[in-house]
Order: sequence, then C-alpha cells, then structure tokens
Amino acid sequence: MPHECFADEIAIDFPSVGRVVERMRDAFLGEVGGDVHCAEVLLSKREAFDGLIVPVEVPIRATCPECGGRGETWAEPCDDCGGTGESVFRHAVRVSVPPGVADGARFRFRVTSPDAAAVRVEVRVAIRSSAA
Repeated sequence: MPHECFADEIAIDFPSVGRVVERMRDAFLGEVGGDVHCAEVLLSKREAFDGLIVPVEVPIRATCPECGGRGETWAEPCDDCGGTGESVFRHAVRVSVPPGVADGARFRFRVTSPDAAAVRVEVRVAIRSSAA
C-alpha cells in the first residue's frame, strides 16, 4: 500500500511534516499530486489575434520560514502560518499566448520549486466581445 509507506517515519512532535512526507512519497512513487491553480486570462480580439505574454500569479505552498514547518514556536501555535507549518507565496509566471488563440483555449503546465510542492496550473483564455 503506497499510502502507508513511510507512515512510521513521521515524528509525533512534528505533525506538520506529514505534507512534506506526502510530497516526497508522491515524487518517489510517481503518484500524481500537488495543488491545481486555475486562472483566466481576458483578452481583446486584437490581443488574441496578435498574441502576447501575460503575467499570471500562482500561489505556491512552502514551509513556513518562521517556524521551519513545525507549526509552533516555543509550544505556541505559529502566528505566521496559523499552526499549519506552511506559508503561501505568490509566484509570478509569464504565459506566452500564441497569435490566433481561440476563445476557451486552455494552457496547462507545472510550476516547480526545490522548496515546495509542484503546482499544476491551468490557464483559460477568454476573449472579450467588442461591446465590452
């Protein structure tokens, strides 16, 4: 059973490492996991015709820098992460939208970091009507 793998390796006094161990298990065993972030890019007809590069902010979960992922400092819940051991950071990604993109087109990719779980990103293109 892959979900029980490494279960006995998590120290009782570090409950917040459970997600880290899950990420390692997923990466090691090849299980599909990670957060999914959906975004919509609103373009004019001209922008869709010409193509362009648009910024998209992706939330990335990482170990809380204040408590080091423990979720507490000196037996008190960590104020920065609310006791979860994780912090969410915004990461700017530049998405290249090709010329002639159609309304409803979707782009899928992953944002990876050595210090955080991979985030799967899906960007949907919406083209404004000329009346808007």
